[in-house]
Amino acid sequence: MQNLDCRGLSCPQPVLEVRSILTKMTSGEVKVYVSTGAARDNIRFLAERMGWQVQIQEQEKDYILLLSKS
Repeated sequence: MQNLDCRGLSCPQPVLEVRSILTKMTSGEVKVYVSTGAARDNIRFLAERMGWQVQIQEQEKDYILLLSKS
């Protein structure tokens, strides 16, 4: 599993970081940490469009997105 910490990054940087990783992977899991609702929603939209499943966990001020594809 890959971990990607995008907390504190302004949009669209978190989306670009995630897209870069997902385009290199055909399957697997990626755990992404973000600090805004906008980044959470945009990454979820991108990942689902690319065929990845998305689970979201909320932790105090941050979000964790678990992206998976088999």
